[in-house]
Amino acid sequence: MFEKNVKKLNTELRKLKKSGIQNIINGKPYPSSDKTTFENTSPVNGELICQVAKGTEKDIDKAAKAAMKAFKTWRLMPHKERKAILYKVADNIEKYANEIAVLESYDTGQPIRFTKKAAIRGAYNFRYFADKIIDAPNGLSTPDTEHVNFTMKQPIGPVGVITPWNAPFMLSTWKIAPALAAGCTVVHKPAEFSPVTANILSRAAHEAGLPKGVWNTVHGFGESAGKALTEHEDIKAIAFVGETTTGSHIMRQGAATLKRVHFELGGKNPVIVFDDADMDRALDAVVFMKYSLNGERCTSSSRLLLHEDVYDSFIKKLKRRVNSIKVGHPLDPNTEVGPLIHPSHQEKVLSYAKLAKEEGAKVIAGGTKPRNLIEGCYVKPTLVEGLDTSMRLANEEVFGPFLSVFKFKTEEEAIRIANSVRFGLTAYIWTNNTGRAHRLARDVEAGMVWINSQNVRHLPTPFGGVKYSGIGRDGGEYSFDFYMETKNISVAYGTHSIPKLGK
Repeated sequence: MFEKNVKKLNTELRKLKKSGIQNIINGKPYPSSDKTTFENTSPVNGELICQVAKGTEKDIDKAAKAAMKAFKTWRLMPHKERKAILYKVADNIEKYANEIAVLESYDTGQPIRFTKKAAIRGAYNFRYFADKIIDAPNGLSTPDTEHVNFTMKQPIGPVGVITPWNAPFMLSTWKIAPALAAGCTVVHKPAEFSPVTANILSRAAHEAGLPKGVWNTVHGFGESAGKALTEHEDIKAIAFVGETTTGSHIMRQGAATLKRVHFELGGKNPVIVFDDADMDRALDAVVFMKYSLNGERCTSSSRLLLHEDVYDSFIKKLKRRVNSIKVGHPLDPNTEVGPLIHPSHQEKVLSYAKLAKEEGAKVIAGGTKPRNLIEGCYVKPTLVEGLDTSMRLANEEVFGPFLSVFKFKTEEEAIRIANSVRFGLTAYIWTNNTGRAHRLARDVEAGMVWINSQNVRHLPTPFGGVKYSGIGRDGGEYSFDFYMETKNISVAYGTHSIPKLGK
């Protein structure tokens, strides 16, 4: 299978090196307005994948105007026609599933065991929101004595979607599918570290019959293309997934045009394991939720809080599992952790192992580059213990295969440690005490809590964080709350009194 994946990759790379990656505006490929490009390289070995159009303010303006023009007709398209197009997009995504998996794996370093599921989840996102198109405008009836009041939802207009590098394909569908279902048009700015699959997604949409201008893709950097998108007058909202500091910049940039924002930002998520938990299942979940996807996921359980009575036995088993994780080429189906996204990120993650020693913590697994993988951005899965909440390591998001362990005695201490950071995205609680589970779920500062489970997404449920982890919610009806405006309509029965002036 590894050889088959490499063969498929080489075929696709030849095409990319020849054509490069262009912006897609009004349904057509365009170079950047000043003809500049940037190099996209693989974290596997540092080799060039292709040249990418470096989008400019002019490119964003062209895309935003195309989206504004297309919005006038897309928002009025009958729901059955829009639904049929989104279903066809899903079909096309599945048609390109192998291409998506191989290229995203090589572009991001994510193991193919995970990227091969990206297309399946992406197609599911489109079908799910396509089915909800008929209900998206629904509102409430709030009658008064003399009036009938009812609400309806209407699409907000052209929106900007800025997606991250860690799971670029799936997260693009997660944002764009509900926007299109709501009747909005889109200008998409993919992350510059992982631009490859964005154009495959755009191709799937336009081959499905999506009208020109409804979905535009402009590549480039945050300080140029991203800034222009967040400041553009025609863009009514920005949906952003990424780092917390960048989110605050986007909020400032969009303030002048009173832009609505939706942020899915960083996390420093606790997984709390009590002494009455199912230890085997908890161990599986702890390892999976930290080291899957290279640890580069906002919902990863990066802080393990262990009850003192099970600390030693759990750590012993955990260390053995961490040291057994297979690190290797992402196109190898046996690989569990691949290279991190970029050399700068590799160095950042490795620097936290050094910081752990400086702060008095103990690195008991990993913390270095694998000796057998000289090329590429690899980091051995890392496990650190002996932390307290005052340390930088206990508070800053590492965003890699790096797990920090804390010991606690009581529920109150576990909650104090869990809530001691500025983030509040997810929390995971392992206990067979029903009352305790509910108490902690109530008291932990997080937008989402899983009890006796890893992160298992159910699309109708709200997804999002509190504190520095974000603003707003995705999923089901919650997505439409962001992409649509609520309008109230009041109709008089004709029986109420009207005050008279100047009579």
